[in-house]
Amino acid sequence: MLYWALLFLVIAIVAGIFGFGGIAATASSIAQVLFFIFLVLFVVSLFFGWRGRSPGP
Repeated sequence: MLYWALLFLVIAIVAGIFGFGGIAATASSIAQVLFFIFLVLFVVSLFFGWRGRSPGP
């Protein structure tokens, strides 16, 4: 998922350089949504990984 967010970020930057406003705005919004989804999933996985650890013997 991080790959897709970075891919759309690169597309947005390239489209912004060439002046394609609509394409840049769309790719930028998709990259932002994917980034926040990735961030939420990362925090949830950290929480469950920390919670699932048992103390040593």
